[in-house]
Amino acid sequence: MQPSRAQRISAACGDVDAVVISNGTSPFLDMMFWYVTEQTSGTFEGSFAIISKDGSLDVVTGPLEETTARTGLGNIHIYEKRDDRDRTFSDILNGCGRIGICGRSTTYSVSEYIKKITNADLVDVSAKIAEVTMIKDDKEVAEIREACAVSSKIATDIPNMLRIGITEKEMAWLIESGMRENGGSGNAFDTISAFGENSAEPHYRPADRKLRKGDTALFDFGSKYGMYCSDLTRTVFFGEPDGILRRAYDVVLRAKNAGMEKMFGGSPAKDADLAARAVIDGSEFKGRFIHSFGHGVGMNIHESPSIFPGSEDTLKEGMVVTAEPGIYLPGIGGIRIEDTILIKKNGAEPLTEFDEGFTVI
Repeated sequence: MQPSRAQRISAACGDVDAVVISNGTSPFLDMMFWYVTEQTSGTFEGSFAIISKDGSLDVVTGPLEETTARTGLGNIHIYEKRDDRDRTFSDILNGCGRIGICGRSTTYSVSEYIKKITNADLVDVSAKIAEVTMIKDDKEVAEIREACAVSSKIATDIPNMLRIGITEKEMAWLIESGMRENGGSGNAFDTISAFGENSAEPHYRPADRKLRKGDTALFDFGSKYGMYCSDLTRTVFFGEPDGILRRAYDVVLRAKNAGMEKMFGGSPAKDADLAARAVIDGSEFKGRFIHSFGHGVGMNIHESPSIFPGSEDTLKEGMVVTAEPGIYLPGIGGIRIEDTILIKKNGAEPLTEFDEGFTVI
């Protein structure tokens, strides 16, 4: 029998007496709470998941989510009043001198509360938890596959959605509503929908720009399925584009393929970025690849590992990451081609699917 997620985290954080996963009030919620409890719903504001040194799990939450809490993992403790919560929290952590917290997501007020109740030293164990969550278990991979299937279906439909005069905002809405209609549980992140010159900005927010003939149309979006994310970018052309964009598309596709050849269990994460960057920098578009090649994907859309030239991470079997090189030409347009990828022992399996050929509509 495989160890539970809580047991794996406890083993990774062996130099502390317990690990506390905490939620403040929305939006200061930690997806690790859902990870260790394997919950798929609920807000759980002001709740705690406590992992003891032996790997046992206690969940402290209020009456608003009592029914949902009892469907998840762990010993469930329901408090009615704050005094009840304080007493329960203190009892579970009695005798703990060093408590691990997720420093990347625990708010200052919550960390001060933990110190006040326990009088313990707090240790940031975010990096150690990331070592565990980077490797997806079978249940996680299955949910990510479903999320990717939803996004892939919408990517295939995009050419049929485009028409003269449609706005970036309208396209973003069609993509997002389409993902829901096809089984998605929500958006993995705010959809990027960019036409023409706006596609040269990687983190663009959709506006009222209308689609015109000759425009690049770039869409970066992802569905959630359950609590897990997908990430996909499709770039098409509404009418024949400027020749420089056709050339850029060819270079980006070659760069993506070069990077993916370096993605397999045991390979340095930076090698994929460096291989893709060498293709782009060896072309007329040197210096126009202005972000990293990829990042981890899971319950959060951006997780470890990081795939960039200075990365010290190693790709391992079971990681889910993106492959997303791009070329950006201010005032002209941008090209990005992205898939969500499962790392395997001897290669990389794309979990998202769409026609990556040069597409003119």
